[in-house]
Amino acid sequence: MLDTTELTDAVERFSDRLRAAPQSRLQRGAAAEGLALARELAARAQRLETPEERPRTMPDAGVFAVADQLLVAGRDLAEALRLAPEGAADGTGRDAAVALVREAAARAGL
Repeated sequence: MLDTTELTDAVERFSDRLRAAPQSRLQRGAAAEGLALARELAARAQRLETPEERPRTMPDAGVFAVADQLLVAGRDLAEALRLAPEGAADGTGRDAAVALVREAAARAGL
């Protein structure tokens, strides 16, 4: 079973920073960055869980919901990685996801 602690920690940190950010910063791009990341993490989780289906796009629920959307998507991906059949997921997928989270947080200025 793959250890996904680093991924969940990174997602929780970015999510907490989005939640604490002022509305002006969210509207200047931090929320858009968070939503784009949440959509990507959700798509990756869906591809692991149901590879035969096309991933659904996470809706835009507004700047104040982005932190929660990111947290849910990140935790879903972590769980999908942990439970994926042998060979379907490895540390590379986890490490790439962690890098995506860190890069998105840096672009958001958080």
